Amino acid sequence: VVLAAPVLAIERLLETVWPVVATDGVVTDVGSTKHGIVATARRLGAGRPLGFVGSHPMAGSEQSGYEVARADLFRGATVVVTPTELSAPAAIKSVVGFWETLGAARILTLDAEAHDRAVAAVSHVPHLVACALVDGVARFDPAALALAARGFRDTTRIAAADPEVWQEIFLANRAALGGSLQAFLAALEELTRAIESGDAGALRAALARVKSRRESL
Repeated sequence: VVLAAPVLAIERLLETVWPVVATDGVVTDVGSTKHGIVATARRLGAGRPLGFVGSHPMAGSEQSGYEVARADLFRGATVVVTPTELSAPAAIKSVVGFWETLGAARILTLDAEAHDRAVAAVSHVPHLVACALVDGVARFDPAALALAARGFRDTTRIAAADPEVWQEIFLANRAALGGSLQAFLAALEELTRAIESGDAGALRAALARVKSRRESL
């Protein structure tokens, strides 16, 4: 059983499907946050053992709906699985095999907290920043949006994603998101200080450091 819904809906769906899935069945999900989902599964599993292993395929786009579905969506993707102490080895193997069959190139195993901290940094804060960039231009000079070319469009593409899905992600992962957002704001403040002070050396050094890290990806 694969639960594919907004993250808070997945927690509710677990409550519904848990009592009716066969004892030897396996349940997974595709939620972008894991702490709440895994906590729900752990609580339900204490009363009725069941093969649950959380999943998060790092794939998709800003588009949503059946009309943009793609058969190759998971081909070459990274998928994170988040088993708990209640996850049977057979269930873990089954879920990993499921994603490999769909074409996933890399399967990583993390606990729920480590997963949420990582995706806060590389997925959720970037999405929040993309939203703020679009809103910032609209506040500063709306007419400038007519000049937006590939750079701005690429940087802000994800801001066109479903607001309902992302408001649940932001709220469900707000603890980890807060820490990552503070780190981002500190980095932005460093660049801002260098620009406002006219410190060319500090600005060049910061940009070179960032360039090197980005090129290593």
